[in-house]
Amino acid sequence: MRDELIARKLERLRNGAKPRALDLFAGCGGISLGLEAAGFEISAAVEFDADAARSHGLNFHGGASAHSAPIDITETSPQALSKLLSTESVEDTFDVIVGGPPCQAFARVGRSKLREIEDHPDAFIHDPRAQLYKRYLEYVDAFQPLAVMIENVPDILNHGGQNIAEEICEVLGDKGYICGYTLLNAAFYGVPQMRERMFLLAYRSEIAKCIEFPAPTHWLILPPGYEGSRSVALKTLNGLLSDAHCYIEPPAATKDLPAAITAEDALRDLHPIYARELLEKGELKRGARRFETPAKYGRKQPTEYGILMRNWPGHEAPADGVRDHVIRYLPRDYELFSRLNPGDQYPEAYAHAVTLFEERLKTLRATTKEKITEGSARYKSLWDSIVPPYDVTKFPNKWRKMWADKPARTLMAHLGKDSYSHIHYDSEQARTISVREAARLQSFPDGFVFSGTMNPAFKQIGNAVPPLLAKALGQMMIKTLQNAISAPAISAKEKQRAA
Repeated sequence: MRDELIARKLERLRNGAKPRALDLFAGCGGISLGLEAAGFEISAAVEFDADAARSHGLNFHGGASAHSAPIDITETSPQALSKLLSTESVEDTFDVIVGGPPCQAFARVGRSKLREIEDHPDAFIHDPRAQLYKRYLEYVDAFQPLAVMIENVPDILNHGGQNIAEEICEVLGDKGYICGYTLLNAAFYGVPQMRERMFLLAYRSEIAKCIEFPAPTHWLILPPGYEGSRSVALKTLNGLLSDAHCYIEPPAATKDLPAAITAEDALRDLHPIYARELLEKGELKRGARRFETPAKYGRKQPTEYGILMRNWPGHEAPADGVRDHVIRYLPRDYELFSRLNPGDQYPEAYAHAVTLFEERLKTLRATTKEKITEGSARYKSLWDSIVPPYDVTKFPNKWRKMWADKPARTLMAHLGKDSYSHIHYDSEQARTISVREAARLQSFPDGFVFSGTMNPAFKQIGNAVPPLLAKALGQMMIKTLQNAISAPAISAKEKQRAA
């Protein structure tokens, strides 16, 4: 039965059909966009967040209601999803499943617990941490994909002393898959962002005998912080290499490759937003920002990367300009942003703010002839209007001004709450990045639509897998599947003899 199903799916691909992908925990569609560009058909997605689900539906299914509604994977069985999509056979619905259960689902579960979940279908009821993992496995069991891709944070390799990626490989191995996982940094694959993530690939053992990851296309020297994070993530592996038999060293980037895409490469052609000028004119106000108003491109010519973002096939920029090129209302901080040096973080920002306060206090005392004593209401009011309130010892990484000539640091979902982690490198503009700039740094093209207002859009972008990195992985998966369909079929007798 299973051999017939695999043969049927391979025959469909052999006849020229695109591999059909199901994106679980899809977000707005970073993986989906990359796979689409690599040659996959994005057949469906499962996403709980309403704005992200709507974004996915808008970009991949024209806003069709069946593909735009949020879906709770803990309450939606594979059979229910198949029925929603009006497919005839559950097993024949998809060829590939991609995505990554949030890492909380794996916290302190462990090998024995994972196998208990497999052996006892109701076990997850008593252990909420396992629900998402169990659902993921249920979808693999039901749809019998030819290939699986899982993405997660590097710490999944050393989560409370456990290597969760290895444990996932063991469970998938029991299901007939060959697996491998590694750590990849997006900057090595043409993304203007230093973003390190774990990727796990798995193929039916009938499809492939080994796992390969895509070769880097760009080169840079990662800052010490990224190498340190990788070392922490690999700590378990370093001590238990013999036990981590599915870990694969990432393909090495070499100096002969093109230099990594920088923040300026990514953003230079977008229209500048001079925050202080807009504030003075009353054109920048508090409140939720929507994205209906187009913004024309700036005068600077786009780089090769900018041209790609404008002309991504199927997601080209609107003719009248880009949407969502909007910024946060931060009147206290614009002048401070202008004084920061590239790479400055919160301690440096705080010191600049104190200096700015002292300058303003001196001017105020000179012009008003007031004494303005320390601790007075006037003194405190001026301080609060200039100096951020956070403790420099507790929030050293809360702020960072980007370098123009380097890729950006990792974009996080926290962008949905504030954008101080990515202050624009241009001191004249003196602001945090816009939604569209965040999208560019994550390699979302200018024609990609984000549902909701500013905060949900920032969150969707920060949560996403960079599409260009997903494309590189998708191309590797396509290559593996093509090798499988071009290989001569093996008869049942030949299989028996080989066994």
